Order: sequence, then C-alpha cells, then structure tokens
Amino acid sequence: MTVNRKTIAIVAGALLLVALPVIAGLTDEPYLVTLASRILIYALAAVSLDLMLGFGGMVSLGHAAFFGIGAYGVGILSMHAFEGTVLFNWPLAIGGSQAALTVWPLAVLFSAAAAGIIGALSLRTTGMHFIMITLAFAQMLYYFFVSLEAYGGDDGLSLFARNTLPGLDLGDDRQFYFVCLAALALFLFFSWRLVHSRFGMVIRGCKDNERRMKSLGFPTFRYRLVCVIIAGAGAGLAGALIANQTEYVSPGLMHWTRSGEILVMVLLGGMGTLFGPVLGAATLLLMEEFLSIYTEHWMVFLGPFLVVVVLFAKRGIYGILAGGNGNHG
Repeated sequence: MTVNRKTIAIVAGALLLVALPVIAGLTDEPYLVTLASRILIYALAAVSLDLMLGFGGMVSLGHAAFFGIGAYGVGILSMHAFEGTVLFNWPLAIGGSQAALTVWPLAVLFSAAAAGIIGALSLRTTGMHFIMITLAFAQMLYYFFVSLEAYGGDDGLSLFARNTLPGLDLGDDRQFYFVCLAALALFLFFSWRLVHSRFGMVIRGCKDNERRMKSLGFPTFRYRLVCVIIAGAGAGLAGALIANQTEYVSPGLMHWTRSGEILVMVLLGGMGTLFGPVLGAATLLLMEEFLSIYTEHWMVFLGPFLVVVVLFAKRGIYGILAGGNGNHG
C-alpha cells in the first residue's frame, strides 16, 4: 500500500508538471509558467542540499554559496560575450559565451570546485562547528562578490539575454520551463541511483555512525567530500537556471538567508526523501506568492506551519502524502 501511494503521488505530480503550461494557457495565466519554473529551480537546489543533509547528516548554512556561484558563472560569461571582452588573458585568452552547452557546465564546474575546497576544510569539523564554518564561507563569498564593482557589486549584474540552446528558444517561458523540468528530473534520477548505490549506503552509514564505518575500512572523509561536491554541483546548475530565468544575478543569491530558505524547503518536504524537497520548494514559494498578496508579514504564517510539520510529520509533506515513513524517495 505504501509503495502504491508513493507511486501514485509521484506519477500525479509528474503529470501535473508536464500539463502545467497547458493549464496556464487555458486559464489565461501565463505567469503560472514563470512561477512554476522558479519552483523547479529551487527544488533542484533543495534536492542537492538533501543529499548532504538528509542522507549525509551534514547540516549546512552555506549551500546558497554554490547556488550563487553558478548564477554568477552565467552572468559573468554572458557579460563578456556581450561586450566582446576576455575573462582571462593568461595563460590562455578566455572570452565569454552565451552557449548554454558551454556556460552551464562551466557554472556547475565552478560550484563543484568551490564545494570541494569548502568541503575539504569544513568536514574536518562536525556538528555546530560544521554549520558555522559553512556559514562563514558563504558570507565570505557574499562579501567578495559585493566588492566586485566590475560585475555590479552590491547592485548585481543584468543579463542582456538568456543563454542559447540548439533547437530551443530559452527566451520562450514555456520552452525554458521544460528545460528546468528536464534538469530537475535528470538530477532526481541521478540522485536516486546515487543514494541506492554502494556510495549511498556508505554516506547513510556515515550519518548513522561514522566511527563504525571507519572501523570497517571506509575512507569516510572522501565519501562525504564527494557528497558535498555533488551537492554543490547540483546547486550550481540551479544557480545557472535562476540566472537565466530572472536575467539578473546579485550577491543576495548567496546570502545566508537564501541558504536558510533552501534548508526550510528540505525540512518542509521531508529530509532524506529526494522528492520531498520538491514539495517543500513548491509549498514555500506558493505560500510566499499568495500570502504576500494579503500581507507583507507572510512569514508569520510560515513559522507555525513549519513547526506543525516538523513536530507531527517527521518525513515532512512527502511522508504524509506517500504514507509510511517515506524513506529514500
């Protein structure tokens, strides 16, 4: 029964997402496509954090740093492409680009590299120390990008157009929506295979009892570091997509409050469920969208709702919909 309820919930959600642009067209509400694209992008960032938090037990308050780096990777390369200037002169002259097949992998690579460096230092600590170090690194990067006057500083950087993808027009909101949906679906599939592999078993073992995993001969530091790098890469892809959707990037994308929002999405949807963070992102952003129509203090309603979910639904919204404990998606 539990498996059936999970399958029904996932299939129903997938069908709704595929049909949403048609529904938006029939109801004459094109803005729904833009809102849904934003939800998909943040869902991708939340799923990437869930790999660290829900499966690896690594609580991070700096995940938005990778999100922002991915966005700035797109913004900076796009700016240099528009101006016809080079990004680096030595040892090779590297210019900008508008091609998504070039820019997006580079944005993911930048975020993964940052995650590797930050993770290698942060993972030498545990618990509250790990949380504070990830927060400190994220804030360091935030102020670093604030100081980059060449790229807008605190005012941010505007893109002149979305990236280009062969055979598609990313300037069309519907086509861009399906690109976001495909990116989320592929990352969910990759994450599902990952957590059910030997690697995933080791990561979950580290969360439960790292000392025992070490005694069994597993290099737990390396496993956890790779998990952080993969999570950073996923957040970087989400950052590349949000830069294209809004055609604007700013240091605010990597502020600690953004990390908190992504963390809330994971908690709302259900940690360690993969599909839960998608529901969490949808819930949080829909509450923000519709409650803010009536009051600017919409988070007053979010607080009690989050407390109720955490207290009475240990696996979040996904656990309630799927039944049982909702383990591992």
